[in-house]
Amino acid sequence: MAEQRKEIEDVRSNGTVKFNCTNGVPETSHPGTGEQGIRPVQNGLKAPQRFTFSAEPTMEDIRRLQAEFTDERDWNQFHQPRNLLLALVGEVGEVSELFQWRGEVAEGLPGWTEREREQLAHELSDVLIYLLELAEKCHVDLPQEVLRKMALNRLKYPASKVHGSAKKYTEYQD
Repeated sequence: MAEQRKEIEDVRSNGTVKFNCTNGVPETSHPGTGEQGIRPVQNGLKAPQRFTFSAEPTMEDIRRLQAEFTDERDWNQFHQPRNLLLALVGEVGEVSELFQWRGEVAEGLPGWTEREREQLAHELSDVLIYLLELAEKCHVDLPQEVLRKMALNRLKYPASKVHGSAKKYTEYQD
């Protein structure tokens, strides 16, 4: 598959944000390294690479699989935006239930059993499936909107102003 490069542009009242994409994926590098996918040096050591998703299936593949699944069962009559939203909220509740009463949970879920990890994977998959189907029914091109939203977030949360802070953008001064 040939790589397609394009520049994503988002224009808002406070300016234009541009960033390069290859096959729809923003090209980013981590500050201080110049390398993609490698975290900055900490205490003289490079941190391990971040967890990454597999390349396939794509969001479009998942959307198509779910559309076929729904069509085969004649469920479109039930899968209107409001119903999908309520189903999505229910599935998020099921994810929340898996974390309830555990306190803080570290990245990678140490101490979770294989069964608990599998349950989480199932519930997160349900959330994604409903989210993608809701976006489809609302005619929202989610991959493109994610790129636009990330560009807006870069404007709202400039790293030079918010680095290491959890404050909302309305809480810091220009």
